[in-house]
Amino acid sequence: MDNHEDRANFHDMSQSTQDDWQIIMRHNIPFSQNGGQRILDHLRLLDGDFGGFAVDRLTHSLQTATRAYRDGRDEDYVVMALLHDIGDTLGAANHPDIAAAILKPFVSEKLHWIVQNHGIFQGHNFFHYLGLDRDMREKFRGHEWFADTEEFIDKYDCPSFDPDYNTLPLEFFEPMVTKLFRHPLNSIYKREAEAVA
Repeated sequence: MDNHEDRANFHDMSQSTQDDWQIIMRHNIPFSQNGGQRILDHLRLLDGDFGGFAVDRLTHSLQTATRAYRDGRDEDYVVMALLHDIGDTLGAANHPDIAAAILKPFVSEKLHWIVQNHGIFQGHNFFHYLGLDRDMREKFRGHEWFADTEEFIDKYDCPSFDPDYNTLPLEFFEPMVTKLFRHPLNSIYKREAEAVA
C-alpha cells in the first residue's frame, strides 16, 4: 500500500525537488525490475484471441519462440520472438511498433530492428491478398539486417500457426522474460536508477 508520506510533494512537475525524485526513484526501481511480470501478464491477454487464425495469438507467439529456442537462438532472440506480436491487441494498425517500443531498451539494435520491421517482411506472404504490395520489404533490401529479418519470418514467424505443433508453454519462457526485463541495456533512466539503488 502506498502511504502519503512516501510520495512526492509537487503538483506541477516544474516545481519538483531532488527529495521528490529520490522518493519517486525508490518506487520506480522495484517497479521497473518487475517489468517482466507485467509483460507476461499482458501476453496472457492474447490467449483465446484467434482473430480468424488457426491458433490464438498467444499460441502463435509461443510457437514462434519455441521454434527459435529449438533452433538454438540465444535468450534475447527467443524473448523477441515471443513478444513480436504482443501489440496485436493494443495496436492493430501498428503492432510491430508496440513490440519494438517495449523491447528497445532491453535488446540489441539488430533484434529491435527485426521486431520493428517484421510486419512488412511478413507481408510478403499475404499483402497481395489485401491489395497491398507484397514486395514492400524490398525498400529495405541492402540493409544490414534484411536477411536476418527475412530469416525470422521464414523460420519462426511464418510457420507458427500450426495447431498440431508441439509448443512449449508460457511458463517455460517466464524466466527468460523476467531476466531480460530486469535491467535495460540502454535507457535514459538507467544511470539514475542504478545510482539510487
